[in-house]
Amino acid sequence: MLVKNVMSKPVFTVAPTATVVEAASIMKEEKIGCLIVVKSAGKPVGIVTESDFLRKVLAENKTLKTPVEEVMTTDIKTIGEEETIEQAAKIMTLHRIRRLPVVAGGKLSGIVTLKDVVKAKKVNGESEYYPSFT
Repeated sequence: MLVKNVMSKPVFTVAPTATVVEAASIMKEEKIGCLIVVKSAGKPVGIVTESDFLRKVLAENKTLKTPVEEVMTTDIKTIGEEETIEQAAKIMTLHRIRRLPVVAGGKLSGIVTLKDVVKAKKVNGESEYYPSFT
């Protein structure tokens, strides 16, 4: 099964200059756990998650006006739409991540999450177990 068949769309994004409180407000409103940080032309440059808010904002006593670019994860991994869900699972396992931005032509086109991978495996009737997903 291909990533494009299970990825979530639309992907919610935020500019690097947005504040932590602006990002958190979008996440609350959309009921999502992350935002992809994009610069010009929709190219992903980072990801900001609930975990980033906990570890890099609260634990480090930063203000809510802190720009997202100061707390985002910049070493993001991406996957192409035409890759398989198995390849997505391998990347997630290897890098211990739960969210993987999907790109097409260098631009953000979706996001595949650990939940998407699990659902795809159940749909296919497969019973593989990925013990590294914790």
